[in-house]
Amino acid sequence: MSISIQTNVASLSAQYYIGLNQNFQSKAIEQLSSGYKINSSADDPAGLAVANQYAGEITQLTAGVQNAADGITTLQIADGGLNNISQILGRLQTLAAESASGTFQGNRATVNNEYQGLLAEVNRQAANIGLNTNGVNNTNLTVYTGGGSNPSDSQISVNLSGANNAVDATALGIGTTSVAGGGTGITGNNIRLDDAATTFLSGTTQTFTFNLNTGTGNQLVSIDVNPTAAAGGLSGSQVISSVNTSLQAYGITASIGGDGTLQFGGSTAFTVSTATVAGGVSTTGTAVNGANYNVDSGAFTPITAGTETDVFQNAGGTVTVNFDTTTDASQAAALTYLNTQLSGTGISAVADAGAGTGISFQSSSAFSVLQTAAAGTGSVFQPGAATVTAASAGASNTGSALAALAALTTAISNLGLVQGIVGAGENKLQYATNLAQSQITNVSAAEAGIRDADVAAAAANLTKAQVLQQTSLAALSQANSAPQAVLSLLKNLS
Repeated sequence: MSISIQTNVASLSAQYYIGLNQNFQSKAIEQLSSGYKINSSADDPAGLAVANQYAGEITQLTAGVQNAADGITTLQIADGGLNNISQILGRLQTLAAESASGTFQGNRATVNNEYQGLLAEVNRQAANIGLNTNGVNNTNLTVYTGGGSNPSDSQISVNLSGANNAVDATALGIGTTSVAGGGTGITGNNIRLDDAATTFLSGTTQTFTFNLNTGTGNQLVSIDVNPTAAAGGLSGSQVISSVNTSLQAYGITASIGGDGTLQFGGSTAFTVSTATVAGGVSTTGTAVNGANYNVDSGAFTPITAGTETDVFQNAGGTVTVNFDTTTDASQAAALTYLNTQLSGTGISAVADAGAGTGISFQSSSAFSVLQTAAAGTGSVFQPGAATVTAASAGASNTGSALAALAALTTAISNLGLVQGIVGAGENKLQYATNLAQSQITNVSAAEAGIRDADVAAAAANLTKAQVLQQTSLAALSQANSAPQAVLSLLKNLS
C-alpha cells in the first residue's frame, strides 16, 4: 500500500462513519425525546401511512363516544319526561274513574277543571322533551358512533318519528276528552250557567216538571230552583246544587254541560219541561233522557173501538201488548197498563213532556216496537215499526268519563310503546359506546406498535451511538496523524 500525503483515505473513511454515527445518535435522541419511533415521513413511509389510518379511526371513534353520550343524555331527558307524563295519565285515570261512578256526589265540573289542567300539562311536558307532534325529537334520531366500514354500520338509529311516537294529549288521543257530567239539555236553551259573574233567579223561582216511571204508572215531579225566591239570586253552581238536592231521590243528576247550559242525566226514564221566567236558568222547552234508547208514540188518542196490538222486543225477549177501550181509555190508563206489561223487560213508559199527550218509551238497552194490529178508533202507535233513537253517551252523567277512561287506557299503552323505544335507544347507544371504547383501545395499541418508540431499544442505541461516535473520533485522530510518518522518512534522507 502506497503512502500518500495528498489523499488521506483513512481520514475520509473515519469522517464518513462519524457522520453515520452522528445520525444514529441523533435518531436515538429524537426517539427518546419525542417518544415516537416515526418522527418524519422518511423514518417509515409505509408504517406512517398505516398509523395515520389508525389515528383517523381513533379520532372518529372518540367523537362517536361523545356523540353517543350526548344521545344518551337526550334520551334520558325524554325518558324522565315520559315518566312524568305516565304519572299524569295515572292521575287522569283516577279523576275519570271518580266521575264515571254513578254514585259520585261531588261536583264533576270541579273534577273536570283539574282534568283539563292536567291535559294542558301533558302538552307542556311533551313540548319540553321535544316529543310533541312535530317536535324536535319527534323524528328519526341518528347518532354517528363510527367504527363501521360504511356509514350505515357507523350509525345508531332511534326512530321516534310520526304521530304514534308523539306524546302530547292530541297524539295520545285524549286531547278532547272530558270528565264533566253529561246530560240532556232543554230544547233550544241557550242560557249559560258557567259565567261566574252572572246570578240567576233574583227574587223569583223556576219550575221544572218531570214525568217519571213509578213502575206501575207515571209520576209527576215538580222541582223549584231558588224555591225561597232569594233576592240575591243564585250562581250557576248554586243552581246545580239546588236542582240536585231536589232530584237526588229520583236518580237524576243536573250538571253544567260543555256548552254551559243546564243538563239532566241519569239512568231513570224521564221527560222534563219548563217555562221561561225572568232571569231564569233555561228557556221554555222540553227534553227526554237521551242516555236511554227512546221512541215517542206520536199522536196518542184513546181507543173507543177495537184492539191495537203492539209488539216490544229486546235482547230479553218479546212482549205483546193489546190495547182496548179499557187499557187505553186515557193516557194515565195506558201508562199504568204498559208499565205493568213491560215490567222486567227494562223498557219504561212515561208521559211526554209539556202539554203533549203522547208516551215516551225508554230503555238502557236497544229495543224495537212494531204495531201488528190497529184499533178501529184511536191509537197508541202509528201502524208499522217505530223508529227507536239510540242512546247517546254524552247524555249520560258518566258517559264522558267512561269514554275518557277508554281513551286513557289506549293512551297509557301508546305511551308505553314510546317509552320502550326510548329505553331501547338508551341501551343501544350504551352498547355502541362500549364497542367504540373497545375499538379505541385496540386501534390505539395497533397504532402504538407502529408509531411509538421502544424506549429500551432507543436507550441502548443511544449508548451504542455514543461509543461509536467516540471510537470514530479516536480513529479520525489516528487517521489524521498517519501522514506525519512521511516526515520521518524525509528526516532520514537529510
